[in-house]
Amino acid sequence: MGQYPILTSTTVAMFKTRVRSSIIDCNLFLKGMAKESFFIRKTLNCDNDNSYQETPIDMGAYVDALGKSIVRIHNIAVTFSDSTGRSSNINSEAAAQFQLLTQSQSNIVLPSDRSIISTGKLLVDGAGGVATHVSQDYDILPQHWTNGYLVAVDTLYLGGAASTGFAGNVYCSVVMECTVETMGQSAAMALALSQQ
Repeated sequence: MGQYPILTSTTVAMFKTRVRSSIIDCNLFLKGMAKESFFIRKTLNCDNDNSYQETPIDMGAYVDALGKSIVRIHNIAVTFSDSTGRSSNINSEAAAQFQLLTQSQSNIVLPSDRSIISTGKLLVDGAGGVATHVSQDYDILPQHWTNGYLVAVDTLYLGGAASTGFAGNVYCSVVMECTVETMGQSAAMALALSQQ
């Protein structure tokens, strides 16, 4: 077999293609391929009054408990901006934070809460206009998982808040890279251990 397990030297009954005198077993080839990912996007208006805001993200089109269909979130990219996607202006020191959850909350919760998928904070400083110093040292905004994060709920929630140091409302936008898969025994165990 060599180092490429999808290449075999035996005859394959279904479909054969010669590649450097080896035959590709298409079933093994397709089984080993990555699933097609798609992206879910959502934007939350965090305001700039330090109050908690939250918006639902409908996952019903992807998650089906009876059909054992679940979503695996592989990566999350987050942006804090103004309403047009540009940098937020500030009047003084300011902070903004977000949380992505499997259950609705009434305020920011600790990352140890079982409903948390992802969190992030942004601290900015300046004397007016665009921030002169930006830090995410207290919480890293990009989220990457080795095996992804399994979701088996119909609705996710994007929550956040922004302080009064911002000159206008702060918008938090998330982009999630996802795949849909059938929930097997190992996925069910991972869900039971992690959340929901």
